[in-house]
Amino acid sequence: MDDIIIRRAAADDKPDWLRMRLLLWAYATAEGFEPQLDPTLADPDMAVFIAALPSGRRVGFLEAGTRPYGEGCETSPVGYVEGIYVDEDLRGRGVALHLMRAAEDWARAKGCKEMASDTWLENDASIQMHLRLGYEEMERLVHFAKRL
Repeated sequence: MDDIIIRRAAADDKPDWLRMRLLLWAYATAEGFEPQLDPTLADPDMAVFIAALPSGRRVGFLEAGTRPYGEGCETSPVGYVEGIYVDEDLRGRGVALHLMRAAEDWARAKGCKEMASDTWLENDASIQMHLRLGYEEMERLVHFAKRL
């Protein structure tokens, strides 16, 4: 998709960014997410990228950060994709590719030599997207908990 615009998120993106965050992380609430937006935008170790159409419609976002470690990575710190979302009607048209490239460029500029990411085991669309973009699956993990 050649007409997509990828840029760093700004304060006026917050309503659409929140909308898309709630679609990506359906278990969350606006009340829980809203207080995180300004600190995330201000954090020098985080970057939020917005994908927009020339009309101004915001159609995707990617949140990237740095972590001291990423599964399968050999260097530290690593760039980390904390979340990526593209509106359903534009999936499969290269929006995620443009968002990932922006995040990778940002991580390189921060001195990172590797980029890592994760997704749920059952999120086949995300797994396939990562593989198409050159990411390699490192491991699968099941988490357990017990209330005491």
